[in-house]
Amino acid sequence: MNSFRAFRIHQEGGKIAPRLETIGLDALAAGDVVVKVRYSTINYKDALAATGAGKILRKYPLVGGIDLAGEVVSSQHPDFKPGQKVLVNGCGLSETHDGGYAEYARVQADWVVPIPAGLDEFQCMAIGTAGYTAALAIHRMEQNGQRPDGGDIVVTGATGGVGSVAIDMLAGRGYKVVALTGKKDSTAYLEKLGATRVLLREGLNLGSRPLEEAQWGGAIDNLGGDVLTWLTRTTNFWGNIASIGLAASAELKGTVVPFILRGVNLLGINSVFTPRPLRLAVWQRLASDLKPRHLDAIVTRTVSLDELPQAFEPYVKGAVTGRAVVKIG
Repeated sequence: MNSFRAFRIHQEGGKIAPRLETIGLDALAAGDVVVKVRYSTINYKDALAATGAGKILRKYPLVGGIDLAGEVVSSQHPDFKPGQKVLVNGCGLSETHDGGYAEYARVQADWVVPIPAGLDEFQCMAIGTAGYTAALAIHRMEQNGQRPDGGDIVVTGATGGVGSVAIDMLAGRGYKVVALTGKKDSTAYLEKLGATRVLLREGLNLGSRPLEEAQWGGAIDNLGGDVLTWLTRTTNFWGNIASIGLAASAELKGTVVPFILRGVNLLGINSVFTPRPLRLAVWQRLASDLKPRHLDAIVTRTVSLDELPQAFEPYVKGAVTGRAVVKIG
């Protein structure tokens, strides 16, 4: 642990400058628990951070990677012991605190989640923040009354990490899932995950009236913008829309009519600052009734630490299907 490799993101001359470096533990942000990292992931947010396409980091330099799973090597907190298998996702990793793209990480104890029975380190990162976000969306929708008999659930950005896992989990819970995608050749992949129908964004009639014909029992939206507005106009009475991303736009232009005439609920999903009891509950569900059934199909590639610098650009361009796991150890 005297020295180890890390993918650190610098800012030099006003530009993002990421690179693999050899550092020591004293270079990492403070924390109670030191973890030997086995696996991490690549999320859209990681790609924005590493390429500078989005302003993610709040300080420089930082180790990238918003997810990690591995083994505790030392702990100043009584809840965690050396040898224990743990994960961390969100909680400011690769924003204000060094993240998971390093052979060791030092983190705050209240961020650390013991890996639940039924999952291993690789599976946790196959799920990662993307799958956790999808599970949090489903959990909150169900807390708000969503049930399979309430109608079809539409998932936008369906071939991405969040969309893929959301379709898998919803279908496993008995929901009829409609996948909305811009990728014409993705039908077989989405149907394998459990989609009963696939809609293409191209040629989709979004309408313009405050209320359009009700089509959906609920929705999980990765896009924002005009598509999210369309979802508010086309979701049926008391349906829940979980807003989890802004891949198309951060704007939302619409009216309050769907909320007051159909009782539609718009739920904001924040995967970073989830209260700890809720975070633990969602990971328990990910190991049980929400455990994805098709991780072998969703994880389309495994990337080494050496390959990481070249791995981000396709995410920014929206050219990625499924999930990537980063093998650190």
